[in-house]
Amino acid sequence: MANIVKVKSVITSEAVEYVDELIGQGAMKDVYFSPDKSYVVGFFRKKLDNASQDRLLNIATTYKEKIFNQTNGSYWKSIFCWPYDIVEKDGLWGVVTPVFSKHFFFEFGSANNDMLGIKGKEKDGKWFASASNQNRFLDKREKGDLLSYLRICLLISRGVRRLHAAGLAHSDLSYKNILIDPAGKNACIIDIDGLVVPGKYPPDVMGTPDFIAPEVMKTKHLSVTDKSRALPSIYTDRHALSVLIYMYLFFRHPLRGGKIHHEDPGKDEEMTMGSHALFIEHPEDKSNRPDLNQIKPSFLPYADTQHLPYTVAGPYLKALFDRAFLEGLHEPHKRPTADEWEQALIKTVDLLQPCKNAACNHGWFVFDNKVKPKCPYCKTSYTEALPVLNFYSSRDGKQYSDDKYRLMVYSNQYIYRWHINRLVAPNEKLKESDKQAVGYFSFFKGKWMLVNQAMEDLTDITDKSNYLPIPKGKGIELKEGQKLLLSKESGGRVVFVQMVN
Repeated sequence: MANIVKVKSVITSEAVEYVDELIGQGAMKDVYFSPDKSYVVGFFRKKLDNASQDRLLNIATTYKEKIFNQTNGSYWKSIFCWPYDIVEKDGLWGVVTPVFSKHFFFEFGSANNDMLGIKGKEKDGKWFASASNQNRFLDKREKGDLLSYLRICLLISRGVRRLHAAGLAHSDLSYKNILIDPAGKNACIIDIDGLVVPGKYPPDVMGTPDFIAPEVMKTKHLSVTDKSRALPSIYTDRHALSVLIYMYLFFRHPLRGGKIHHEDPGKDEEMTMGSHALFIEHPEDKSNRPDLNQIKPSFLPYADTQHLPYTVAGPYLKALFDRAFLEGLHEPHKRPTADEWEQALIKTVDLLQPCKNAACNHGWFVFDNKVKPKCPYCKTSYTEALPVLNFYSSRDGKQYSDDKYRLMVYSNQYIYRWHINRLVAPNEKLKESDKQAVGYFSFFKGKWMLVNQAMEDLTDITDKSNYLPIPKGKGIELKEGQKLLLSKESGGRVVFVQMVN
């Protein structure tokens, strides 16, 4: 039976226990369980210098308090696996972190009776970012659907946004350092102990292949002290975040296409991901499109950019992918921020429409404003009438302007406070009272109905001479060209109803 070892906290001088039985090894640490398996201790294999020790102490104290000991701080406990203590044994330092939640371990393993033996293992994000893994290995119950991956990307963006707001950069964002759970729509950023504080704590690593920014790859041959050398930063995090979102939505890499830059594989890799990096879906330069003659069947249909172009993610995400991989690929300051990804993902979720094909692997598709909507994944058309709500709001209490925000309607779809008021945001600051639906939509006897659950001001204002209030508990049929006042309060919205099909 393994021994229980007691070591002393560097921060509090109190005893911390762990079981002397190795449960995992990372690139730099050996990991052990606590006796009750509520936390783990990860010991660095090498002695840390003074700067690295100072960084760890600040991460586990000052920066932890900056994130968690603020209003709404508890929200971040599910988004980050944050070190909360430091221990020392025989001159080696170790970080103490919470154990990952149960949903971040494979429940069903891989396909065909867990042929790969991954049941009970951590849900490393790479399992889900690869078309081949999705097609060949993952159990269907572990895969999730399009809504799952949009929600996961939203949580990751929100977490990165919070780090950057605190002046921190992760420096190694990748599918290796983020656990995801598509079945439960969860995500958690891990390996926090390598955070970069620009100007104070330099990065320990260059990053993970696939996610290293082109400027870092391009200048890696230079000395770390050379001012021309690009190092991991908030800007490189933005590149890695854009790549992650692209991979989770399309199961392919945005820069790995069919173009060969050099006969030497090592130099070709440096050029592909560095100085010659080129978006595989560049609208003008098509030289890096994936060569389908070289693609294995297990990577299809996702490797086929003509069959599934990035535009199927909808207008909000398309605009940010353009900035990430066209404008900002080699100009870091033009890259979208984590906050911009968060806002675009929220709006994209509200453009989702359930696919009518029960066998569709993605379950949903993003409405593309076409007269006859069709799922891009299984090609099933939506044939019934379909309401779209276009949001408008006033900045001066008089004139209403287009919020560039829409809500797709489907049966049992809900409407929330953040829909009826532009000043309410669905993020970590959302009040409990604002999390409840204020109305819902139903297709009843061939008519689309909006039922008022908690809207004080819901009024049909289509006919200026005859405003029609809709009290709580009552419903109204949605019709083409209709105008509905959702809220009279500051930031309150009016919607214009558009009927598709």
